[in-house]
Formats: sequence, structure tokens, C-alpha cells
Amino acid sequence: MSAPTRPDAPLASPATSPAKSPAIDNKATRREWIGLLVLALPCLLIAMDMTVLHLAVPHLTASLNPTSDQLLWIVDIYGFFIAGSLITMGTLGDRIGRRKLLMIGGGCFGAASVLAAFSDTPEMLIFARGVLGIAGATLMPSTLSLIRSMFHNDKERSFAIAAWMTTFMVGTAAGPLLGGLVLSYFWWGAVFLLNVPVMVLLLIVAPILLPEHKAESFGRLDLFSAALSLGSVLAIIYGVKVIAAYGFGSDAFAALVFGLLGAWIFIRRQRKLADPLLDLDLLKQKTISLPIVIQTAVIFAGMAYFLFLSQALQLVIGLTPIQAGLSMLPATVAGIVGSMGAPVLMGRFKPGQVMTGALILTAIGFGMLSWPGSVVSLYVLVAGATIFSLGITPVAMICTDMVVASAPSDRAGSAAAMSETSAELGGALGIAILGSVGTAIYRDVMVKAVPAGVGDEAADAIRSTLGGAVNALSDLPASISSDILPLARAAFTDGLQVISIICTILMVLSAIGTLIALRDARCDTNNDDGAEGAKSDAALDPALKQAACAAGTVE
Repeated sequence: MSAPTRPDAPLASPATSPAKSPAIDNKATRREWIGLLVLALPCLLIAMDMTVLHLAVPHLTASLNPTSDQLLWIVDIYGFFIAGSLITMGTLGDRIGRRKLLMIGGGCFGAASVLAAFSDTPEMLIFARGVLGIAGATLMPSTLSLIRSMFHNDKERSFAIAAWMTTFMVGTAAGPLLGGLVLSYFWWGAVFLLNVPVMVLLLIVAPILLPEHKAESFGRLDLFSAALSLGSVLAIIYGVKVIAAYGFGSDAFAALVFGLLGAWIFIRRQRKLADPLLDLDLLKQKTISLPIVIQTAVIFAGMAYFLFLSQALQLVIGLTPIQAGLSMLPATVAGIVGSMGAPVLMGRFKPGQVMTGALILTAIGFGMLSWPGSVVSLYVLVAGATIFSLGITPVAMICTDMVVASAPSDRAGSAAAMSETSAELGGALGIAILGSVGTAIYRDVMVKAVPAGVGDEAADAIRSTLGGAVNALSDLPASISSDILPLARAAFTDGLQVISIICTILMVLSAIGTLIALRDARCDTNNDDGAEGAKSDAALDPALKQAACAAGTVE
């Protein structure tokens, strides 16, 4: 890959020493810093769309009346398509240009947001969320690689990438808060319209402020591998969802067989291709494979946790959407403190030690909700979420930092893509699997709780989800609702407590594994050949990896 140049910078002389290129000393101009803001805005929206829908779940349930399975697909298909498309989109950006891919993805993201906002059926909303996921996958590697092209001074590039990563974290945490504010004044679809003006602004200013960059030579884009990766993920998750909701049947068996077979073919194909979408040899290094596993585990637990927490605040505690969003503000602040404090801690302690402490802190946050009666206390819910957020962000940052730094320079793109994919897939899997566990526990309690005389439609709604029960019981006599509603809330809190116990155990095991396997691991850059560039848009060159290591950034 050719070294990127700024439009206003002179070309480097061929005689320039690779160890000290003039480009590295160039200070960014006002144009680059404004361009960073342009890149940060779509990143904020990508992250927000992972969580902004959580507070809208009760409202869209009342409007669209989805089944419990459809509701889970509405929430998690966005993450599935992002995870399945990231590696493909990183390679595509190399071929057609990063800025061009960013603009194409931004246009599609805006159009899909309008479609989602005005969806009038669950199927239409699921389709729109899927398109949003594919479009979001084009934006993530494009923004990171463009930052690399725009900032050549080590310290400035470190700050730029730190700001880029913090934007994702802030967006994830702020999604419920902003969603609650919007839902207080508008219908549930308005949460998607927040994306439209930002994407329009991106299409207008990107050609002016952002440079174009693409590789001079590249391998063939293997569309079959891309289809295999996406199809395998969706099939496996569908099978898991069906088993959790209805038990092991023919549909679940067929989906799992199809997904696992597709994954097996995908892995074999990557080993044979000269230019694979996913470089599997990187997983042989424990400083790559173990952090990926740990990062997947913490995000797996975290995304499901926040989904159920948002519903508990509204449907169990009884808060309005805006009150629920504001109650999550301490968790948002804690997440920012954790992400910005990680580099400071890494300067005093080894990365494995920092991760172990953060994982223990995360386990404490989960454990607070496993106590009997804790879920019905607003203070315990908020405290648990705050402690959890303070612990999870350093773990995610250091894991990805270690993965990218440990990869050889000519394969850093594959490592970065693995890290991004594991983060997105972990969140989507958490919502699907743990969400299905919570739903199964709720149904097991409520299937016998509906008395005779309640209509079939209302009875099905009551048995499916707590949101459906609240809406259905509002139309029934008080003599019936006063008996059923407490049972429904208790069934929901039982499910949340089981999920909290599972997550606590998972974090404790992760902390033990980290202490044993990564205790002496360091965030040292693997610069074995000094090659410039990398294979894909997600790649970080040696200088950038050093900056990322110092900043404690992820993805």
C-alpha cells in the first residue's frame, strides 16, 4: 500500500529514511481537525444505534405488536450485519477508496434510517435495521483509515484515534439518554431520524475536508467468503434464538448445521486463499487470541445487560423514558472516565494487571443485580451500571490495543478487523443469547399466570414479554391487571437476576484467565519488517500502533 499524503503536503523524496519521514513531523492543519469532527459524527451515530432502540422497545411494541422473536431481531440484527460485513468492507475500501466508501455508506445509512423511522410492520423494521448494519460496517474502517491518512504527527495522531474511540464509547452510553429525550416528545421512529441530518452533512463536507486514499495494488475481493461469513453468523444466531425460545427442534437444528457448515467452509477457504478476508494465522499468538476472547466476553455481557436494564427502569421501576435516560448518566460518565484513565494506568501497571482489576470491577457491577430484590431498587440498578461501565471500558480498550500492537505490520489490518468484528459480534450474541434466556424464564413463569376469560390476543401478549403485558393489561379490568402485573414484573426480574449471575461468573472467569495468561503481556509493537501500510482499511502502521498503544485506544 502506498503511503498516504496530505493534499497540501509535498511528496517525500525517495531518499528519505523510513525511520524519520518528514510526513511524521508534519503538524495537522485546521482542515484536518475539522475533518476529525466530520469523521467523529458518523461514528457517534453507529454506536448510538446499538443502544438507542433499547428505551424505545416498549413504545414500538405497542405500535407494531411484534412477537418476542421479532423484537429480539429488531434489536440485534443491526449488530449481526455490522459484525458480518466489517472484514469485507475494509477490503472494499482498499479497492474503491476510503472516502468514496465512506460517502456511499453514509448515504445508505441515512436512507435506511428514514425507512426504519416510518416502518409500519416488524418485518419492515427488521429489514431497515439490517441495511443500517451493512451501511454502518462501511463507515467504521473508512473513518479509522482516513484518520491515519490525515494525521502524520505521532502525538496528534494518538489524540485523533483516542478521540475516535471515545466517540464510539460515548455514543454507546449516550444512546439510551438521547433516546429517552426524543421519546418524551416524539414517536418511537424519531430516534432514527437523528441520523439523517448528520449523514447529509457528511455527504456535503466530506469531498471538501477529507482526502481520498486507496491502495495502488490489491487482491481480488472474494465475494464468496463475504457471503459465507455473513450467512454463517446469521444462521448460528438464529439457531441459538430458536433453542432458547422454543427448545431444540428441526428449525434450530437446520440453522445450526447450516451456520456451522458455512463457518467450516469459510475457515478452510481462508487458509487456501493467497489474500484471505480473515488471516487466521494471527490467532496462534496468545496476545491476539486471548484478548479477542476476553473482549468478546465483556461486550457479550454488557450489551444484554443494558438492554434489560433499560426495560427494568421503565417497566419495573416505572420511570418515564427521559427519567430512565437521565438515570443512566452516571454510567455514561463512568465509561468516559474508564476509557480516558486506562492509558494512565497502563503507564504504571502492566496491561494484564489493569485488565484483571477492571474485570473484577465489572463482576462487582453485575453481582449487585444478582441479589434478591436488587432489581426493584433504582439506586442499586444505577450503582451496578456505573461500576460495570467503569470496568468494561478499560478492558475493551486494552484488549484491542494489545491485538493491534501484537500483529506484524503487514498483517495489522487482519488483526484490527478481528478486534472490531469480535466486539460487534460479542454485543449481538449477548443480546440474542442472554436475551433469549431472560425471555424463556419470563415465559416459563407467565405461561400459567393468565386466568381464564382473558382473550387469546391479550393472553399471548402477556405471556410473551413484559412490555406486551403492560400494554395488554392496560385495557383489562383493574381486578385482573392488579393480580397479573406484579407477577409479570417478578418474572422479568427473575430473568434479569439469572442473567446477572451468568455475567458475574463470566467476568470472574475472565479475570482469572487474564491474570494467569496475560499477567506479563505488554503492549509492544511488533515491527518485524518495517513495512509501511497494511492490507486493509482497518490496518495500523507501526507509528500508528505506537500512538494507539500510548493512548489505550481500541478498534
